[in-house]
Amino acid sequence: MTQTKYVASGGLAFDEEKDMKKLAGLARKGWVFEKFSFLGYKLRKTSPVELQYALDYRKEADEDYFAYFEEAGWKHEGTSGGYIHLFSAPKDIAPIYTDQSSILEKYQIEKKSMGKAALLMLFVNIALAAVFYLFTSASFYQTYETPIKVTFTIIEILALIGLIFTGLPYLGYVYRVRKWKR
Repeated sequence: MTQTKYVASGGLAFDEEKDMKKLAGLARKGWVFEKFSFLGYKLRKTSPVELQYALDYRKEADEDYFAYFEEAGWKHEGTSGGYIHLFSAPKDIAPIYTDQSSILEKYQIEKKSMGKAALLMLFVNIALAAVFYLFTSASFYQTYETPIKVTFTIIEILALIGLIFTGLPYLGYVYRVRKWKR
């Protein structure tokens, strides 16, 4: 039976390099990436191996995209969310990103994508607050106060979770872009 374990991610928008170093360190101890899990990674036990890991972000990746990495010595390990691709390679293979401009471009694209999602979730939260305010001033509110409050509370909690899961990564990519522009 294959032995597996879960390792939490520090959040790719904030700790991508730290996560990749953590995965490389665990591979040296015989724990290699198996697949992405909720907020982390599932690893499987193997013999120790010297690997480096790297991420790339590409929506609608095709065969040519993965062939490009394979020709450069990088093995595709898994994909999360349809656009976050994890690759591994032996330690002697050149990194995926080697210059500041390509790293900056990578994070600018992610910043823009997360910014759109975060802005949408912000508008959803504002719209929900406005609708709730309108409901509280409606004539039927007193009659249905408890179910209305419960319903809006549940919906608002879900919307806030959506805002957190888009807004925080957006802020992380803003930080990364500023860091790489220096």
